[in-house]
Amino acid sequence: MRIWTYERPFNYKGEEYKVKFSYSLHGYTSQLFCNGNLLDEYQQSLKNQLKIIEHTFQPANQTEPVTVSVGYYSWWNVGIEVTENNQLIYASHPQEDIRFAVNRLQKLLPDALSEKAQQKQQQQSQQWQKNKYSLFADILLGIAFFIVAKVTGDLTIAALSGVVLGLALVVLQRFVKVDLLGGLAVFGTIMLLISGIFSLLFQSEYLVQLKGTILGIISASIFLSDGIFRQGRYFGPRFTRYLSAPVAHQYFVIGMGLIGVWMAGANYLAATYLSEDAWLTYDTFFDMPISLLLFFILLWKAGKKVTDSPNELSDNVSR
Repeated sequence: MRIWTYERPFNYKGEEYKVKFSYSLHGYTSQLFCNGNLLDEYQQSLKNQLKIIEHTFQPANQTEPVTVSVGYYSWWNVGIEVTENNQLIYASHPQEDIRFAVNRLQKLLPDALSEKAQQKQQQQSQQWQKNKYSLFADILLGIAFFIVAKVTGDLTIAALSGVVLGLALVVLQRFVKVDLLGGLAVFGTIMLLISGIFSLLFQSEYLVQLKGTILGIISASIFLSDGIFRQGRYFGPRFTRYLSAPVAHQYFVIGMGLIGVWMAGANYLAATYLSEDAWLTYDTFFDMPISLLLFFILLWKAGKKVTDSPNELSDNVSR
């Protein structure tokens, strides 16, 4: 869906030309028309760097082509320049520079526009395409737990239903090529399985609510032990395989342990002091977004630590 369209008409040797430049949430499109007929079109994704668009056309009975350049002369407006044989013959805004936005971005974000940064962005995109299905699977398990709990009013049945769906994912994985059983999906299945076992053994829905606290403390203890006593040598390299940039292993692993402690405490408070319905809402819609936010903050800090201290990277490699 187009958000806005700029129109820049001009006349060349008795013919009516017009440039239509439009942008949407996904990218922008520039079109060149002559007497209402489309001559040239260019589309660009917002993932790629902003640049000057050039439309070239060959007028009849003329050997030299004509170039129409399109660019932002401010942060919110677009202008065009028409050149023939490298000579400017028309400008929609003669006193403005249509290379304003491109030049400013190159000064403000030189690293982001570099070839290395674009390669990193492409790598991150490929990593997301590979791992997104396991994340979706984990989210679906959580939503299923929420719906069954709401419909039946029984957390034990909801936990056992989640276990069945998790096992169904394992079977489905044998028939599909995409990865449904990444770390997040498997972890979610394990949590539901432990919750179901606790509920069957103790017949306590409160223990189902405490699954995040119990597993959080267990996982946090393992992460902290590895981070403090082994400098993250076990979990650090294994996590790095799934990340698009290097991180300081010890810093990252200890941070994961602290996030586990924090989320375990938050779940305990929610399970203890909120109603069952309120806890169910927190567990389904707030627990994972908060965890992901803390994870990405940690990822940024751990990556920055490597950038600021190159010795960290060499230490990681030597381990």
